[in-house]
This record gives sequence, structure tokens and C-alpha cells, in this order.
Amino acid sequence: MEINSNSSPILRNFFGNNQPLVQASSTGRLDVMGGIADYSGSMVLQMPIKEKATVTVGHRGYNQLHIKSLDVTENNELFIDLEELPKNYKEANEYLKQLEGGDWASYIVGCFLVLMIEKQLNLGGIDILVKSEVPFGKGVSSSAAIEVATLKALGELFSIEFSGTELPILAQKAENLVVGAPCGLMDQLASYFGHDKYLLPILCQPDKIFSSIKIPDNLYFVGIDSGVRHAVSGASYGEVRTAASMGFSIIAQKQGVSKHDLKGTKNHLLPYSGYLSNISPSQYEAKYAKYLSSMYGKDFLNEFSVVTDTLAHIKPDTYYNIKASTQHPIYENHRVRFFTEMLKGINDRNHSELMPLMGELMYQSHQSYNQCGLGNEYTDLLVEMAHSKGVNSGVYGAKITGGGSGGTVCLMVYGEHGLLTAKDIMNQYKKQTNQDSLVFFQ
Repeated sequence: MEINSNSSPILRNFFGNNQPLVQASSTGRLDVMGGIADYSGSMVLQMPIKEKATVTVGHRGYNQLHIKSLDVTENNELFIDLEELPKNYKEANEYLKQLEGGDWASYIVGCFLVLMIEKQLNLGGIDILVKSEVPFGKGVSSSAAIEVATLKALGELFSIEFSGTELPILAQKAENLVVGAPCGLMDQLASYFGHDKYLLPILCQPDKIFSSIKIPDNLYFVGIDSGVRHAVSGASYGEVRTAASMGFSIIAQKQGVSKHDLKGTKNHLLPYSGYLSNISPSQYEAKYAKYLSSMYGKDFLNEFSVVTDTLAHIKPDTYYNIKASTQHPIYENHRVRFFTEMLKGINDRNHSELMPLMGELMYQSHQSYNQCGLGNEYTDLLVEMAHSKGVNSGVYGAKITGGGSGGTVCLMVYGEHGLLTAKDIMNQYKKQTNQDSLVFFQ
């Protein structure tokens, strides 16, 4: 959207008088089902929330990136000379780590860099102002919202055309390679393609988008923030992703794939097309579960050597929970598919039959997170409070969202009674824990 800097005092303060600008927004998302199984090729179900990130950009007379965040309290404004900014991802990651404010700015600078490198563009100096309502560290995809909004704004400013899922893929590349967070593609796809009052099904192999599913009348998905921050770049998330990739390597080698071929083979030549989620639970239990166990990274490297996931980082002295991390995406993919089909069949007459089954799938998903090591006592408390209220209160299911280890819990509730119960759960939780909480829904 094209605007003028005089349209608000905040814009005029930052950009100056009468500067033509481009502004773009993108929402956060609530992970209803699928979560951390995205990087293993699972189906996921995502819902946009009302909170959004807004990025405003304009051409700058100097060969600089001038970036300011209205949400950061310290080191919230940076000037980066483009001559000094490294033009490859690894060096850019290291460069930004040394800058005060480089942590938050890396999400925006990363988007700038992927356009220069992947689209082979010389963009020149830019003023960039960022304002986000999507809170950081709550498991509702604050980083993807900023990345997608930044790329949308830069795309319009420089008349860059994006096709299909190209923009979300570039956003993920910025987060993986410049920020250094090993996230899957789910968040960026959800932020870009999500629609109000609909759930977005995505098959993360890597980016197949299905038709959005309208949320039935009187059914609500409500996010309650635990007050505990989580980070997708944190060690636990990375270790679970790495452990899942170790599990796939063990399975592939048991299928007869050599270490040499495993390292260099394209996904379509690997068993199950390279995705754990393509293994059915019955196949997993019958053929592979017996081969998987926890082990130190050094033991895996000695015996199995390689993984196909380029974002996996095996630490020799880390003890990896390989079995739980491997079976999570296998079972989660089927939970999501069953959940989706039941969701499509809900109506006023049969909701009381289908929704308890869907809720049980959510509770199973939450428990699977815990088995992987991504649980947290506060999110567990919220889920247990929801479970204890039961279906008679209008609360049918609950699970942790996103990357786990804190963040937000998603509740599935029905009718006004369910919404009131969700509010009651939040108030009880705040009173019991003294945690500041937020609520997210459409």
C-alpha cells in the first residue's frame, strides 16, 4: 500500500516530510495442529490471529539501511552502511551478532539480503520502520510476521514479482541463514496465505498449500499465553529437530541407503521421499521403532555419520532423544489428517460426537511434545486446567503451539459457554502463577 510520510506524526518523524512510502502488514498465527512436525514433512493446520506486524519502507538518499523498531526498548535504531554489510549469509550472520540491536534487526536485514542474493538485485539505501502487535517469544510467529511484512513492503517498493510460495520461502531463508534459527516453513506460509476465520492446511513437503477450511460456526480456537517466552533458535528446539533428522538417517540406512548416498541424495530418491511424516504409524512400529534409542551425538557420528537436514547440528557431547523426536512427526501427521477430516464434517447436530475426538488428538499432540523434551510446567498447567474443565464446560481440547518450551497454549472451545470457560481458565492461571498472559484468537 502506497502512503505519504505526512499521514502520521510517527512516519513524518522518521521519514521526513512528504516522502512517498510503501507499507505492508502480515499477521501472526496460532498453531492449531502440526507444530514442530513441519520440518519432517507433516500436514499442519494454522490459523491467523488478529495481531499483525507492519513494515513501512522508503528510498534513502544514502547507501545505508536505516532501521528502527517501535517495539524494542534498547538499541532500537540502526544505521548499516551497505559497503560494510557482508554479501553472504554466514558472514552476515556473524556481522549482525556483533552489532548492538543486531539481534532484532537481523530479521529485517535478512530479508534485504535474500532479495539481493537470491533475486540478484542491487537495492540501494532504504529507510525501514517496524511496528508489530505480535509479541515476541509467545509461540505465535512474531518473526515470520515481520519477515513476510518486510518482503511484501520491499517487493512493492522495488516492483519485485513473487510467484507461488516464493516469498515465504525467501522469508524462511532469511531466518535460517541470517538470523540463524532452524525453523521450518510453516510459519512463513501461514503468515502469508492465512485468511480470517479459516484454518490453513499445509503439507510441508515442502510447501503444498491446500484450500482453506472455514471454521464452523460457534467453534473457536483460543490462544492463552503462558507468560513463558520460548525461542525457535533455542537449544531444545534445535536438538529435537536434529534428533528427528538422526532418526530418519537411521531408518534410511536400515533400508539399505549408504552413508555416501544419504549425504548426496535428493529427497525424491530417498525412502519415503526424505520425510519422516510419510511413514505410517503401523510401518514405524513394525519396522523401525526397535532400531531407535537415545544416544550421544558422538555415538551417532561414529555409527551413522550423516543426516540429510542441512540445518541439523550434531553436538558430540549432547544426548539426543532420537526415538521420541522421530515418532512425533510420524504420529502427528496422522493426528492432523484425522483432525482435518473431522473438522470438515462438524455441524450443529454432530459436534458433540466429533469434537471430543478432535480434542483428544490435541491432548495427544501436547503429550508428544513433552516426550520430545519441549514441554514446560506452565504450558502443562494450562493444558491440565483445560482438560479438568472438560467438554461439559465447552472446552474440548488443548495443546502447546509452535516450537514448544513455553509460549502459548491453543484451546478448542465451543459456543459462548466455551469462550467464558477459556476466560475463566486464563484468570485462574494468572492468579495461580502471577504470570502476565495474553489471549489470541481471530
